[in-house]
Amino acid sequence: MRIVIVGEDAGRAAEFDGLLADFGLDWTIEWLPEGASVEPDMPAFDVFVCGLRPGPVGGPELLARVAALFPQAVRILLLDQSQDEAGADVAQGLDGAHRVLGRPLDPDQLVAAVESVIDLRELLDNEALKRTLGGVSSLPPPPKLYLQLTRLLRDPEASNQAIAQALSQDPAIAAKVLRLCNSAYFSGGREISDMRSAVLRLGHQALLRLVLTIEAFGGQGASSKQREEVQDRALRTSNLARKLLPGSSAELAATAGLLAEVGRLLPGVAAGDGGEGLNYAEAGAYLLGLWGLPMPIVEAVAYQQRPGQMRTGGFWVTGAVHVATALVAEREPDQDYLRSVGMLDKLPQWREMVEPSALDEVA
Repeated sequence: MRIVIVGEDAGRAAEFDGLLADFGLDWTIEWLPEGASVEPDMPAFDVFVCGLRPGPVGGPELLARVAALFPQAVRILLLDQSQDEAGADVAQGLDGAHRVLGRPLDPDQLVAAVESVIDLRELLDNEALKRTLGGVSSLPPPPKLYLQLTRLLRDPEASNQAIAQALSQDPAIAAKVLRLCNSAYFSGGREISDMRSAVLRLGHQALLRLVLTIEAFGGQGASSKQREEVQDRALRTSNLARKLLPGSSAELAATAGLLAEVGRLLPGVAAGDGGEGLNYAEAGAYLLGLWGLPMPIVEAVAYQQRPGQMRTGGFWVTGAVHVATALVAEREPDQDYLRSVGMLDKLPQWREMVEPSALDEVA
């Protein structure tokens, strides 16, 4: 396996080589200076590591080039411990990375991160999963408007009016946005009747999640009652997961929480709630991978029921989604896992943050 690291201290090469030898890993590392670019004629590599701003070309742009030119490579973004995670650059970098690690880069964490991505790919490279979903005549299509809005919101020049116009291109989705905008989940009191006001009320990230909800849960494959119940849990899970992480990571967790149960809507999968073989978590993750959503979201959906099986430690998107899905479904989170990541003491506080079901209010 070949690893390319851009903009980090090449003087630590011996430290990394020693650790790889200790693990018995036949990996080689190439250290490139700040300002290095990614070109089509580069020798192929398996892992690419860079910081947010490794040189004249920013980290998010480098990661995007790697995704286009070397799509099988594991992409790792490094952030300083003091990095402001609310910035647009960080959000874009998170979208393009399979993993986020702290700087200075720790060799143990690098090995764990790479192996965990490999584990996830093997998990989803499941013949039973492919066979079941391959037999479905029509998988839910990618959320085109959500992806279009995501690209639009990365443009610092994009106005709320431009966003409203993009939403208005699909009258059916626009009508559902307005209806949900005035629902118990998002209502701020005054009724909203136009798209620009909806954008202002919701904010960009909440709007993205709302559009994704409509597109992801708006197809065929389940009864209207089941779809309504899944959507209700999805919105509650999303809202809770967002509160469990700081900065831009919160938005990743919110999106992953929103999509945690999307696999239940796939024919032949809904009954597989866990254990061995096919289940809705893996099926949903496989679908999200086909849609091209960020790997942290795919991973969180795949491991939502068993976060302790991940090689990487810590409490990030997968941990937040595990807790949120469990509490919303009135299940007990994995306390051994929470204890191992130092978060068990927060569980009583998190229980108090669970929102009631809007379906109960209607009933």
